[in-house]
Amino acid sequence: MTAELEYTGLMALAWDALRGDTSGWEDRALFLELIEELGQPVLDVGCGTGRLLLDYLALGIDVDGLEVSPDMLDILRAKAVTAGLDVSGRVHLGAMESVILPRRYRIVLVPSSSFQLLTDPEDARSAMRRFHGALVPGGTLVMPWIDIPKDYPDGGDEVLERERTLPDGSLIRRHCRGWYDPVAGFEHTDDRYELLRDGVVVREERRLRSPAVRQYDRAVITALHEAAGFVGLRFLSEFTHEPARPEDRIITTMARRPGTA
Repeated sequence: MTAELEYTGLMALAWDALRGDTSGWEDRALFLELIEELGQPVLDVGCGTGRLLLDYLALGIDVDGLEVSPDMLDILRAKAVTAGLDVSGRVHLGAMESVILPRRYRIVLVPSSSFQLLTDPEDARSAMRRFHGALVPGGTLVMPWIDIPKDYPDGGDEVLERERTLPDGSLIRRHCRGWYDPVAGFEHTDDRYELLRDGVVVREERRLRSPAVRQYDRAVITALHEAAGFVGLRFLSEFTHEPARPEDRIITTMARRPGTA
């Protein structure tokens, strides 16, 4: 089952600041094209602080969100108020592998490779069944996947440090070390977050995620879709309509629930 709740505390507070401007991210454009082609309503799984959900709502798209972290949803709701957007009844707190939603969708999106946070195989199978049940007949599941080993070409640790100034003038800093176990197929991360005011650390949190995410190869991805009852599985190259290539770091899958709405 899913381990301790992630994306809380300083990790949630730092989320938007450390990612910066996401309006030009390529997934946003692809998903918009698919929504225009395949229809609405849309479910944004792992909606976080509302990167896509609030953007799409502002465009008049009928979109709901699912998020496991109450801290992330608190930030999303505050941003919605600032933007003059009504998210009442649209955002649901729950885990992708266990939630039961009140309506069905034409498209279920699982952006940012969030599915790979499911490191337990039974959780992964359960989530796929939930996605299938959340779609209307003929609806489409869309998910990007990261080929994690490509981030560790030399097999060593990856270390990064980032910091950003928050709107209140405080500074948020993240130091992260990541490493990949090719035998188990897990990436592990050790994060330290610091919140500074006037150069003084006023809050600090460490987040050791071991494992953090799981590698899913294309054979396993295919088996998960088939076991859940999906058909017409396609592998796309990154966030394009082109067929996936062996060298792609990111692929996007599309598959349908059988039937017609």
